[in-house]
This record gives sequence, structure tokens and C-alpha cells, in this order.
Amino acid sequence: MDDLDRRLINALKRDGRASLSELAHDLGVTRATVRARLSRLLEAGEIVGFTALTPRDVAPHPVRGLMMLGIDGRGTERIMSRIAARPEVTAVHSTNGTWDLIAEIGTPTLEALDRALFEIRKIDGVARSETNLLLSTRKGLRRAAPPGSRGR
Repeated sequence: MDDLDRRLINALKRDGRASLSELAHDLGVTRATVRARLSRLLEAGEIVGFTALTPRDVAPHPVRGLMMLGIDGRGTERIMSRIAARPEVTAVHSTNGTWDLIAEIGTPTLEALDRALFEIRKIDGVARSETNLLLSTRKGLRRAAPPGSRGR
């Protein structure tokens, strides 16, 4: 994979519905080059698929936070699974440093966030935690154009 392949993948991550013409223009290459590179990346498994996002997928929860967790003992995998199964948890990350896990949490209200944090803290093996509210996001998913507004 070369620089052009990486740039093409990044462009598709920003806007998976971009037309071949738009991609060619943005990358400074021909449509034929984009088509060939895209085909090769798909065949090689460098791009494994495309997905559709619904408004629910991209709409942020009104209250979002990151909960850093310290785990006692060897139960990290079990605890990670229990946390990930909670409906308000959007992602769980293992990490190094002071904290063992970081959970991304989204809820409709502060009260719902407080309940979620309380329930997670009750899990056997969770030794300590610290939560930070996310106030704003500077970079995120772009809104997709309406279907049919662009051709390939």
C-alpha cells in the first residue's frame, strides 16, 4: 500500500459516498486510477466493506462521558464484557498506564449517566474509576448527502 492508497482510504473514511470523479479530483488523479486502486484494495482485503449509517448511528447522545477504570486482579476480560453489554456503553477500550479500561458512555440525561456509572462501579473487580464529561467534539462524522444526490 502506497501513499495514494492511504489517501484514497482516508477520503473514503471521510465520505464513503464520494463519487469516483470527486475522489479523482480530491486526490489529483484520473477516475480510471481511482477505480483501479479501489478494485485492488477491495481484492486485497485492505478495504473489507462499506456500511450505511442511520441518523441514530451518528447523532451523539446528549450526555457523553469517558469512564476510566482500574481493575483488581485478573478479571479484566470478564469486566470488559459486562461493561460492553450495557446499552449506554458505546465502546470499551483496554489501555496502558494508570487505567486498565476506558468506557465511552452516552445517555439522554445526567441522571441516566449517574445510574450507569453507579452500576458499573458495583461490578466485582472494579477498584476505582474517574469519569470525564465530553463537552464538545471538534471532529466527527460528516453528514452524508441524501441518496441519489451523487453518482459514482
